[in-house]
Amino acid sequence: RRAGPTLVGMTNAKRIPKASPTAPSVTGRRLAVGYIRVSTDRQATEGVSLEAQEARLRAWAAANDAELVAVHVDPGLSGGRADNRPELQAALDDACRLRAALVFYSLSRVARSTLDTLVISKRLERAGADLVSLTESIDTTNAAGKMVFRMLAVLAEFERDLVSERTATAMAHLRSQGRRISGAIPFGFDLDGDRLVPNPAEQETLSLIRQLREEGRSLRAIAAELEARGIATKSGGTTWAPKVLAGLLERVAA
Repeated sequence: RRAGPTLVGMTNAKRIPKASPTAPSVTGRRLAVGYIRVSTDRQATEGVSLEAQEARLRAWAAANDAELVAVHVDPGLSGGRADNRPELQAALDDACRLRAALVFYSLSRVARSTLDTLVISKRLERAGADLVSLTESIDTTNAAGKMVFRMLAVLAEFERDLVSERTATAMAHLRSQGRRISGAIPFGFDLDGDRLVPNPAEQETLSLIRQLREEGRSLRAIAAELEARGIATKSGGTTWAPKVLAGLLERVAA
């Protein structure tokens, strides 16, 4: 769902037309374009809501005598990538066209990869625009702010990688104990409580698949052999997809 830009607390505030390459402030004040995002509806109520983020943007504009011309909103979208959030791209377009400051609540609202954050920073810099992150107190109008921004971008990605690494380690530990780690029961096993136990017939099928592959059979040839023998899939059907076989072979080889 795309919320688009919202107008903030100024009677003359309006979305700057796309055709306007530059549009200087009618008040002579510094121009700013806001961007806010939450990942889920739940975060909007339990985390830093859209309203709370916009309030921080308004407070910054008032404290810095800036004219906040628009606030772009991406509700319910992941922060893993910057190119799949339409209102972030619109906010960047506005900031670059106006040579304004792109203002947001925190780096995590804009991007969580070093590449994305540095690309955004470079794009704004080339256009003569600025970047302001309220939580990290970053303002790239000065050299110190630029240095801190780049350091924090690296640390943000490091934190994300740590979370991924811990999750992978926990999943591997559960897998080694034969514990269930997803909603699907893998071929070759049955579920006993919360533990996976070998299914003898399916384990024989896995051995056959591995043997046929070692003989040089293609995935399509293996699928045809299983179907000819009437061997059922996990769902009970008798049609085997080469992609499924590739996944099984990858799992048994791990």
